Parts: sequence; structure tokens; C-alpha cells
Amino acid sequence: MLEKLAYDQRMDGIDKTIKRFGSLSAVARALDLSGYQVVQQWVTNGRVPPEHCVRIEELTCGEIRCEELNDRINWGVIRKSAVQIVGPP
Repeated sequence: MLEKLAYDQRMDGIDKTIKRFGSLSAVARALDLSGYQVVQQWVTNGRVPPEHCVRIEELTCGEIRCEELNDRINWGVIRKSAVQIVGPP
């Protein structure tokens, strides 16, 4: 049951990304990918590769978070590390 919930959340994140940009092709262009087929593969896999999650979060001004796109990465640790490196505001 938890696995299905995690999958549904990832798919929601991918779907939100596609809707936010307007199409698979628009997502591919925004991320400078070779074509819409790359994004289509994310839909098939049910997960966005980690190297694209941060950029999607940036481009959507945090509307779509990394956690919604890929649950295999401990984003909390990465976010905490970034704060430690940069320092508090």
C-alpha cells in the first residue's frame, strides 16, 4: 500500500510538471533535453532522474518539489547539507 502511495505521489509530481510546462516537449526544452521521449520515459518509469529534480523545482519556484519527483533520494539530507555549506540566511 505504501509503495502504491509513493508511486502515486511521484506520478502526481511528473503529471504536475507536464501540466505546468504545457507538454512533454516543453518540459524537454526547459531542461535542455534531447526530446520529449526523455520525459515520456520518466512517465513510464514513474520517476524523474535526480539530476533533473532540482532544476524542475527551481523552474517552478518550488511549486513542484524534488520529493514529488523521485523518492529514492533523501532530499532532506541534501537540503540540510546545502544549508550547512551556504550558511543560514
